[in-house]
Amino acid sequence: MSPDTQTTSTGLELVVDVGPVAHGGHCVARHEGRVVFVRHGIPGERVRVRLTDAEEKAKFWRADVVEVLDASPDRVPHFWRTADSASSWAHGRPPVGGAELGHVSLRRQRSLKSEVLAEQLKRLAAVELSPDVEAVGPANAGETDDGGSGLGWRTRASFGVTQSGRLGMHAHRSDQVIPVQEMPLAVDGINALRLWDVDLQGIERVEVAAPANGSRPLVLLAPAPGTRAKRLNSILSQLPADVSVASYDPLKNETLQLRGRTWVQESAAGHDYRVTGAGFWQIHRDAPETLVGAVTGFLHDGGFLEPGAAVADLYAGAGLFTAPLADAVGETGSVLSVEGAPGTSRDARKNLHGSPQVEIVQGKVERVLRQRPRQFDALILDPPRAGAGKAVVSQLIDSKPRAIAYVSCDPSSFARDIGYFQQGGWQLAGLRAFDLYPHTHHLETVALLTPRG
Repeated sequence: MSPDTQTTSTGLELVVDVGPVAHGGHCVARHEGRVVFVRHGIPGERVRVRLTDAEEKAKFWRADVVEVLDASPDRVPHFWRTADSASSWAHGRPPVGGAELGHVSLRRQRSLKSEVLAEQLKRLAAVELSPDVEAVGPANAGETDDGGSGLGWRTRASFGVTQSGRLGMHAHRSDQVIPVQEMPLAVDGINALRLWDVDLQGIERVEVAAPANGSRPLVLLAPAPGTRAKRLNSILSQLPADVSVASYDPLKNETLQLRGRTWVQESAAGHDYRVTGAGFWQIHRDAPETLVGAVTGFLHDGGFLEPGAAVADLYAGAGLFTAPLADAVGETGSVLSVEGAPGTSRDARKNLHGSPQVEIVQGKVERVLRQRPRQFDALILDPPRAGAGKAVVSQLIDSKPRAIAYVSCDPSSFARDIGYFQQGGWQLAGLRAFDLYPHTHHLETVALLTPRG
């Protein structure tokens, strides 16, 4: 065993040099020829790591930084001790997930995300681009909008519950739930609930939504099998009276009212939206306005979005993009809204009931496009993390739109789909990237795609 390797009671520790950033929130290091995916490091650092996944025959290992031997100038004190790797492992436990870049300056975080996006585009789509990742949020003193501290932006948060009934969060790639007593990335409306003071025995998961417009928050409780109504009522009595509370069965996708309403009211781009408790909504408080502006900006500037146009909003959710599209095309145009989740599609019907030019269809995008073939001037595509996929991309190309605005939260599936579009004779005509998830490895992209030539 080399002098830079030592065995501890908690596992094997190695000293490695941290290499380039990779998609997924880690950097690449090597030990005796084996790849080690290191979390909580910065490229160029020399660190001691604790192996967290290290089967002898595995092609690669995973590890967390426990000590920084040669620090990057971009390293900053972590804002959250519970998510700080070195501090957490010093207390004998892993850090919670969800703030894996909290030790990196915000400016460097964005440059690392830019590197990841550029690498994915080059490898999966043969596109040579290095787009800047734009900050989103309040500006600090000066002329540059740098997103402020990168804290207090989450309007939605998901928590686990410890065996003793305390609010907690999972460690990365682990079933272990670690108690928490704050959520620095969340808006004040979530932290003000002080859920960590509530006895949550009988609950498996807790989902919270606190709209940025200040409307009534919603707490969703996912009870464990066999949890009695008496236990739910006990939890209800510990929560503020002005908060809506509902129970949620993720397997049946059923939401049952306990107090108040089972939905929240969101606002964006001059519209109000009803969003069912388990329905999708962008989690950064400024994300809806930012993404609507980017999408409509691309389409307006290209002359693809004008009165009388025929457009479609695919994976439309509760109608974030559908409503401003309806405004743009007017009553002489048409908007097809397609959403797979029944509850979310019902939300869209309520949100767009005053727009006769909007047709809302609930179903899988590929099925709806197959059953209702038509031509469009423009399409908006906002798929889940897995992306659209080759079959859907082929259907979109066959519908012969003049342009497609593609919104993505995953650079890997996004780059793969861009490759499919290029194979079908399309080109990447515009691209913007946004840091909608500060202190995490995630980013959001908005692309404009047009037929080549």
